[in-house]
Amino acid sequence: MVDVGDKAETVRTAVAEGFVAMQADTLAMILAGNAKKGDVLGTARIAGIMAAKKAHELIPLCHPLLLTKVSVDIEPDHALPGLKVTALARVTGKTGVEMEALTAASVACLTIYDMAKAVDRAMTISGIRLVEKTGGKSGDYKAGA
Repeated sequence: MVDVGDKAETVRTAVAEGFVAMQADTLAMILAGNAKKGDVLGTARIAGIMAAKKAHELIPLCHPLLLTKVSVDIEPDHALPGLKVTALARVTGKTGVEMEALTAASVACLTIYDMAKAVDRAMTISGIRLVEKTGGKSGDYKAGA
């Protein structure tokens, strides 16, 4: 692992996103709460939050962090059609939270796929990326800026 012992503790945030494209009927089923496996959106949110807390167990050499906030928001995109997942992670510490936000977005997307795959195996997951980060020695980052 990288030695972060000499770094200053700062408030660090990261926002990541991902998309799950699906048939319009599948999106309607999820939004209506009619999936056979249960509440897809609620389960995906919890799965993403739990995943962020375990990023260091999944990614070699990733520092374990005492996260102060993790949120996962999921919004329908009727034009796609599908769902947009946005994950935010925050910590006051010596290293960033990009991997935690990316892990949260990824696992939330995978959970959506898992819970709806029985009706739509053609769903695709795409666009997993860091949208922005703040804090730390390297400064702020905003995608497309």
